[in-house]
Amino acid sequence: MSHDVPSELRLHLADADATDALGAALAAARANLPANAPALHVHLHGDLGAGKSTLARALLRALGVRGAIRSPTYTLVERYGLNDGGEAWHLDLYRIGDAGELEFLGLDGGEASLWLIEWPERGRGWLPPADLRIDLAVDGAGRSALLQAVSPGARAWLEGVAAMGATAAFTGTA
Repeated sequence: MSHDVPSELRLHLADADATDALGAALAAARANLPANAPALHVHLHGDLGAGKSTLARALLRALGVRGAIRSPTYTLVERYGLNDGGEAWHLDLYRIGDAGELEFLGLDGGEASLWLIEWPERGRGWLPPADLRIDLAVDGAGRSALLQAVSPGARAWLEGVAAMGATAAFTGTA
């Protein structure tokens, strides 16, 4: 891997279309990872309204999920089949009072090739560690996004995003 590929990307998402474009860029870069790559765990951080669910939906849609993409706020986890035959798990842990509650969700992870976890700090100790950490924040009329690769798999993922030139669509790229 090239040493000039960042282990993080800082982006400005001007509107919902830019958030959708980021989801599409992540999906396209994921498609170029090796088929036998281990499951990737994406931890989505940010206040209420920062765009975590919007980005998760955009990524899932770009990965081929058809039909309704429900927020897992009340169900805690939603599972989706992907075009590549894998399965994505979208978790929203906002309503979790204690991380031990996750024991009853059956999150063994054997089927999941992608985890999208909102409010992961509420599941500390019970969740797999992040491969890719995404921090979202309201930034004027848009959002700021900081994507940090924590594992080699996520670094390859971000390398794919950078190689596609996808970040040129956003302002404030790192």
